[in-house]
Amino acid sequence: MRATGTFTVKSFTPADLKPDPVVTTGLPVGVATLEKHFEGEITGRAATLFTAAYDQETGVGTYVAMESFEGTLHGRRGAFNFVHSATTTGSDRGAEFFTVVPSSGTGELTGIRGTGGLAVDADGTHRIRFDYELG
Repeated sequence: MRATGTFTVKSFTPADLKPDPVVTTGLPVGVATLEKHFEGEITGRAATLFTAAYDQETGVGTYVAMESFEGTLHGRRGAFNFVHSATTTGSDRGAEFFTVVPSSGTGELTGIRGTGGLAVDADGTHRIRFDYELG
């Protein structure tokens, strides 16, 4: 099944966490927590751990995000984890990875497995999709 929706970032809180030992690279590594809210065939919220090596001036970098979602997919209520990553070169997005974490589903989403994707429209709308199975 495919579920689609949009989301907004309700909070983005940088964490005071640095790699140890310190290794200096061409891009700084940062960690943040986020809260996202979802609408559409996907409704609910997610708590996100976000790690990135990113240059805000050029838009070049890579991120990895682990999300803990609670809400509904196509009206089925529960919670599960999903992870995604992408690389940007300043003008495009590639090397994308998105998967539902196995055995993480609860409630009516127990047994969820699958993949998905993210996209950002020209107007800034954030879109998400899950291609998933239950059971």
